[in-house]
Amino acid sequence: MVFVVTKLRASDGRVLGTFTVGTHPIGVAFDGTNIWVSNVDSNNVTKLKASDGTVLGTFTVGSLPWGIAFDGANVWVANHFGNSVTKLRAKDGAVLGTFSTGTVPFGVAFDGANIWVANYSDNTVSKF
Repeated sequence: MVFVVTKLRASDGRVLGTFTVGTHPIGVAFDGTNIWVSNVDSNNVTKLKASDGTVLGTFTVGSLPWGIAFDGANVWVANHFGNSVTKLRAKDGAVLGTFSTGTVPFGVAFDGANIWVANYSDNTVSKF
């Protein structure tokens, strides 16, 4: 089975391309130039050039990566089974740290100053 993400034109929904990524892509984030896709069964994220879908890299994160967000310089990934979030430098995908949420993280958002992580198992949020 091949797993892909699809690029659609916003004005009319026309398919502009489909691009192969890791197994079971679930989360998508845009860093201003590139698309980042969390691949649940691969325990990694794929970085695609937004203009043409070229794969720029695949980067290992924690177990069952789900939600993903960009903070202006870094990409944050919620590791659903790892009870953590992984911070990747957007420029090159280098892991800058993995931080415990103490519970099962699901979604990630950036508010301009902080990273917020929705925790599935105990109905809380973590602020980084």
